[in-house]
Amino acid sequence: MRIVVITDVHANLPALKAALESIRAEGYDALFHTGDAIGIGPHPAECLDLLLNTPNIRFVIGNHEAYFINDLPVPTPTWMSEGEVQHQHWTHSRLDPQLRLVLGEWPYVLDDDFDGVRTAFVHYGLDQSGQEFQPFVKDAQATDLERMFSAQDVTLLFYGHNHHKSDVMGRARYVNPGSLGYYSQAIARYCVVEFQRGQYTVDHRQVPYDDTELFGAFEQWEVPERAFIYRAFFGGRSRAEKGGDV
Repeated sequence: MRIVVITDVHANLPALKAALESIRAEGYDALFHTGDAIGIGPHPAECLDLLLNTPNIRFVIGNHEAYFINDLPVPTPTWMSEGEVQHQHWTHSRLDPQLRLVLGEWPYVLDDDFDGVRTAFVHYGLDQSGQEFQPFVKDAQATDLERMFSAQDVTLLFYGHNHHKSDVMGRARYVNPGSLGYYSQAIARYCVVEFQRGQYTVDHRQVPYDDTELFGAFEQWEVPERAFIYRAFFGGRSRAEKGGDV
């Protein structure tokens, strides 16, 4: 059994295309996306269309899908800036409202058993309601992850939300492939997992992509908060490095 895990595509179409091309070339039995296909990037509709038409793919809800399905929290949380509110409204305006029904069918947690290895997929730790995400923990260690995912009695757990790649062994093995769409380099990241007779291997992969189109789309569509996005999610990379204006 061979599965692939991706997370946090965040509407980066060139990165998604590059990753899927590599993933398809190698082959897989199932593909899992652990949340946040949309938000931040300039291609929310295009990424959703590509993902929804990818064979043998399964999804869990991330916080950005939840914002689209349920609309933004009211009152606006103190940690959500006015710029982020504008960005979320822009993202939602790019999407067919009927997609709320499609995404609303996605679960918050997926559990499966691959050749005897109990495995879970979740965007991040959930509160007792099972539909709200726990506060973000920076540089989470095994004890943090064990507490965060205490409801999942599994051997292997994949998650996202924190865009940094992580692979930590505790009560279970907790693996974050790293955001596919957002990194300080033009690299799309994912994991390949192979199961056989109760054993498994996790292989972290990455493929390069051309980000010229990405930054061009940010500017062409005047994506709200793009200057902040360049700094916070791309390590300061921008179209300016390629001879354009930001």
